[in-house]
Order: sequence, then structure tokens, then C-alpha cells
Amino acid sequence: MFQRNRRPEPDAIEVVIGPRATFSGDLRCDASIRIDGVVTGGRIETLGSVILTEGAQVHCEILARTVSVRGTFQGTIRADRAELLDGCLVTGTVYVNRFYIDDGAVLNGDVRMQKETPGAAPSGVNAPPSIPVVK
Repeated sequence: MFQRNRRPEPDAIEVVIGPRATFSGDLRCDASIRIDGVVTGGRIETLGSVILTEGAQVHCEILARTVSVRGTFQGTIRADRAELLDGCLVTGTVYVNRFYIDDGAVLNGDVRMQKETPGAAPSGVNAPPSIPVVK
């Protein structure tokens, strides 16, 4: 009936930070994470997706396969794909292989497109951050 030996599907949302919740610290998970509330500081890391809904206020580093933002985010995103959706406010740096931005989304910061390597983990997920070379 309950088998924790099996890993959850990466798209299965197993962690929800509700609209009246505040979280501070590091969160690591195999499945997807939905944030409706407030996250301050720390790092969120998952093999799945991170979804920030309209009411989310997040200030941290996110490492995930896909990050979808509709709320407010400040910090660094490292993902295979980032989606900035209508009504979001993102401040910081986004490191991605693929990027999508809606009309009505606001980005105050940088988007750094990474070179995707077949068979490699998404940028930032279980990989050291890339360091720019200055010549």
C-alpha cells in the first residue's frame, strides 16, 4: 500500500507550501514543489518542477528541472527550463537551457542561456555552478 522504496514521478507534486505558510531554509525533494506562500532564504532543490503561484513570495536559490513563476521571485534560478508567466515579478539571474516569457511578466535581471549537453543533468541540478571565464 505505502511504498517509500519507489521514487515519486518528478511531475507529482508532493510538497506544497500553502498560502498562509512561511518557510526559511533548505528544501530538497525528488518530486515537484508548489509554493503558494512565502519562502525566505535558503535553497530549493528538486529533480522535478517548482511552481510559484500568484500569491507566492520567494527569495532564495532554486535548482530544478522546470521552474514556472507567476508570483514574486528574487534570487537565482538554475533549471533546464524557466517559464515567467503573466503577472510575475522576477529579480535576479536565471540560468537555463530553455526560456519562455509571457506578455505581462516582469524580469529585472539577467538570463544566462546554458549550452545543453545530451545526457547531462540540467544546469545546476547536481552540478557545480558555471563560472564565467574572464580574459
